Amino acid sequence: MVKNKFVADYQINASKKIIFPYISTASGLSEWFADDVSIDQDKNFHIEYDGVDHYAKVVAIRTNHSIKFEFFDPNIPEEDDHSFVELRLEENELTQTLFLKVIDYSDSYDEDEQEKIWEGLIMNLKEIIGG
Repeated sequence: MVKNKFVADYQINASKKIIFPYISTASGLSEWFADDVSIDQDKNFHIEYDGVDHYAKVVAIRTNHSIKFEFFDPNIPEEDDHSFVELRLEENELTQTLFLKVIDYSDSYDEDEQEKIWEGLIMNLKEIIGG
């Protein structure tokens, strides 16, 4: 299946220290990103949304800056072209404006549909953090 790379920036009116736990912890992600998120003993994230379980591992993290989740199917260990979601907090030095950059590499949706999904998710996040 062909994968698409979706990239978008969303302005967030809050500090990196406030936002980072919402993008990097199971409890934070379960508030806006998915129906339920938990972490197993191997530190894999179990992410449930729309009644489907998804599995991800953190492949890169920089505290208060970015996190990258790589999704995998535990039943297909030989898979090598993994979908991923990377969330980066980037600040415009001139205006001191904070942006959440979303990089979503997946085979699930077309770009318009992905844009609508992410806009809805980011709106949920902004409502929670007040930003």
